Parts: sequence; C-alpha cells; structure tokens
Amino acid sequence: MSISGNELALDPRAFSGAEYDRRLNGLRAAMSDRGLAAVVVFSPESIYYLAGLNHQGYFAFTMLVVPLEGEMTIVARRMESTTIAAQVRGARHHAFGDDEDPAAAAATALLDTVGPRDRVAFETDSMYCPVSVWQRMADRLPEIDRVDGSGLVAALRAIKSPEEITRVRRVARISSLAMAAGIEAVGSGVPETEVAAAVSSAMIRAGGEHPGFVPLIRSRDLLLHEHVSWHDRTIVPGDAMFMEFSASVGRYHAPISRMVYVETAPPGTDVAAGIAAEGLHAVREALVPGARSADVYAAWQRVVDAGLGHDRYRRHHCGYMVGIGFPPSWVGGSSVVGLRAGGDLEIREGMTFHVLSWLLDQKPADFVISDTVLVTADGGEILTDSPRDPIVKR
Repeated sequence: MSISGNELALDPRAFSGAEYDRRLNGLRAAMSDRGLAAVVVFSPESIYYLAGLNHQGYFAFTMLVVPLEGEMTIVARRMESTTIAAQVRGARHHAFGDDEDPAAAAATALLDTVGPRDRVAFETDSMYCPVSVWQRMADRLPEIDRVDGSGLVAALRAIKSPEEITRVRRVARISSLAMAAGIEAVGSGVPETEVAAAVSSAMIRAGGEHPGFVPLIRSRDLLLHEHVSWHDRTIVPGDAMFMEFSASVGRYHAPISRMVYVETAPPGTDVAAGIAAEGLHAVREALVPGARSADVYAAWQRVVDAGLGHDRYRRHHCGYMVGIGFPPSWVGGSSVVGLRAGGDLEIREGMTFHVLSWLLDQKPADFVISDTVLVTADGGEILTDSPRDPIVKR
C-alpha cells in the first residue's frame, strides 16, 4: 500500500463549526429531555468531543461545564491558557494555579453557571476525576441536585458523523500501513525493538499522532499476556510475533491485529486461520442496524463452535467499540463496550468496532486477526486491510 503522508495528514482541529454545533445540540436535546440545567464531564474524550481540546495535559484535573443554554466553561490549569485559547471553541477558561485547589475552582465555575437547586448531571464513571477532588468539590455544592450523567456524552460519541467517518477511514489506512511495516520488519535475527520501531515510524511518518495505547508487540510465548508489549530480545526461527495496535489522527483510532510466523507456522494453522476469517466475516454480516450486541457475539460463536467441533471455547467478547481515545486507552474511556454474550447494546449505523476473531490456547493452533469495522445501513464494512491468511516470513 503506497500513500503519501500529505494525503493522510489531517489537522486535529479540522472539524467544521457545524459539526461542533451538531454535537452540542445533541447533548442539549438529551439534557432538556432529562430536565438538566447542566452536564459536567471530566474525561478527555468527552471534553475533546464537545470543545476540541487535544493535548497531553489531561493528567491534571480538567472539567467541562455544559449549561442548557449559553457558553460552556472549561476548568483547567492556568498554564494551559494558550493551548485552550488556540483549540477550544465555545467555552471560557476558568483557570486555577498550581498552588490553588482545583476542587474550589470547579465548584466556583459551576455555581457561576447554574442556580443552587438546579439539577446537574456529572460524568461519575470517569477515571480523570480523583475521589479527593470530587469530595471537596461536592462539599461546596450542598444544594445542587447532583445526578449521574455517565454515558450521556458517550452515547453521542458512539454514532460517528460523516466528518468523523472520514477521519476514521484515514486512521484505518495508516493502521494498515503500519501493519505492513511491522510484517516487513519481522524476521529471524531481528530484535523485537526493531519491529516496534518500524510500526511506530510508519504511523508517525504517515501523519499519525501518539495513539491512546502503545503498540502491543510480543512473541507467541507471551500471547496470553493480553496487555504486554515488546521486550529486548531477538526473534528466532520458529517464533511467532503478535502485533496489535492502532494509529491515531485527531484522537480517532482504528485498531488491527495480526500474527507473523517466522520460517514456519505450526501444524493446523491453516485450519485455525479459516475459522478465524469466517468468524470475522460472520461478525461483519451481523453488524446491522437494529441488531443487539449479543446477536453479533452469537454469530461469531456459532462459527467457532462449528469449526472447532465443540462448544467449550468462549471469549469475553469478539470486539468492542472504538473511536476517540486518549492515553491510556483507545476504547474511549474507562469501560469497554463489548460485543459479548448477553449484551444489550443496540447496533446503530455509524458505530465503529474493533472486531477480534482470536483462537488462543486452542487446537488446532493459535491464530489471531482483528480489524476495525464500520456499521453501515447494509452491515459492517471492514476498514483496515492486511492479509488474513497465515503470514509466514522466511
């Protein structure tokens, strides 16, 4: 695949004013339905979605107040004022110094926006609001009617607009380029660090920014170590290298995974590959608007059961929702919205999923493939691209 960096590059703030208005209007419609005077969010994904702040300063307390009417308020460190002025639209900056209590600043900003007995929804499931800050802030808001607003903005983010889908397609192409670079780099005598460097270089050179999660690159011996990445070791004949990663452009992600066998693949790999590929396409066909996530998982499980000849192999999911992501995740927050048994998520057009068809610790052989899939009116469209047959480097 040959694509120039200029063709793929996209300004992280390139969304139109109409796109941001659409997002804010969608949230305010949900607020009106629930009788909310304001919504308060803490997660970088929600703040970026509504106000456009894309930086690495979210390690410090940051909060966005969205009133039912009028200007939003972003509460953040004073030193971020230049970045906020350059990136954020439709919000004033309520700053606090490093020697000041962010909880006090947050409470003051909120009370400047709403009345003492107004109903305010808080994004309580965010990992970005420390308990100590939350408690000190809540102590200053005794008369506010506080309710749980978790999921309000996430539900809007789940459905990608045409502008967002254009972004995801670009990211998927960069992820595919990076996978091609990783496959090319794998070989006997090659350090794992060189494979990691090739993947990272390809993503950056094609116009990507730092992803929400580091590339996961590890040997087959560590295959079940789900979130472990490369070591300082050299690949040897008979090895297999697992690679799972996503590029990022403007914080949007499109993950992909593959396994590369060195010199030879174990017996049964072709059979396992056929089951995994069939499972991937079963999920693609099941991802139709109106289906439930449990239905999608069941479609995958039926293929796996038939291929393995038994029903003892189970996964916690066969995919999960992706989109906007900030470190330490590309799933869009602290929870994973999975395609799993018993799931009741309604599949809707415009959702994007990282679909995983993995056979781990199973006979006839281990095999993994995953791709990013967009839900369209006619079913799933696979956006990432890399060989799905066994990849053997000789």
